[in-house]
Amino acid sequence: MLNFSWHWSPGTLVFLIVLCLLYGFGIWRVRRRNAQNAPLKIYHILAFVTAILSIALVMLTPIDTIARTQLFAAHMVQAVILITISAPMLLFACPRWLLLPLVEHPLVRPIARFLTKPLIASGIFNITFLLWHAPGPFHFALLHGTVYHIELLSIFLTSLLNWWPLIGPVKELRKMSYPMQMLYAFVDGQPVDIFAFLLVFTGVVFYPYYTIPTQLAQFGVSPVADQTIGGAFLLLPGLVDLVVMSPLFFRWLGQIEEKARIADQRRQEEMEAEAALLEMDEVETSEA
Repeated sequence: MLNFSWHWSPGTLVFLIVLCLLYGFGIWRVRRRNAQNAPLKIYHILAFVTAILSIALVMLTPIDTIARTQLFAAHMVQAVILITISAPMLLFACPRWLLLPLVEHPLVRPIARFLTKPLIASGIFNITFLLWHAPGPFHFALLHGTVYHIELLSIFLTSLLNWWPLIGPVKELRKMSYPMQMLYAFVDGQPVDIFAFLLVFTGVVFYPYYTIPTQLAQFGVSPVADQTIGGAFLLLPGLVDLVVMSPLFFRWLGQIEEKARIADQRRQEEMEAEAALLEMDEVETSEA
């Protein structure tokens, strides 16, 4: 039988409560000083609520118990939701005016500028994800619930860095052009995609630590099938990258068209100015 027992993690609860308090306090502090320049949109609140609820859903419900004891596929559902929903929603929830005082603090500024560099941000996320999914560390995490939640939260936090070069609220810390953003979205997901393909196609069980429920085993869900399903779930972030690349491409085209329009307008103005000068010269010549 699937284990639907609830795993209440004090560490995760504290993390979520602190996150909510910091978000609320930060908004109150900035808006108290200058509410006119700190507009809070409804989508900010909705995005924050979505981020918090999605984290709670995968880490504080029976999904977490099943993911640690019975199904590797459930673990991958946790990871994919944290990476593709929770992290970007939290970034969308933070307007520029909320994070700017923090990232511009003299002590934080150099650290923030370093960590949000595309190569650094992508490297930290991919290395963190792959190291946690090495068989040894992953098995240790499965045996210790607190370590398992540290694994998930570290993947979530590093995925915030991973998303920053594309949707970071403070534009001063993301200065890539649209072509470079598309290249980043494509290249960044390759390490995890390669790992996902290994899970799907090798037919080798990397994590023989799960006990497949009897009723699922009767329907042919073997450890190999469980791992294959988990790998298929892990391919979803790569599809999200492709979705992200589409609007970036159209924005790039729009930017090119706008530059061409401005250049044409400038040339037209120059031609009109030259024509006016020639007309004035002709008038002066005829008068002379």
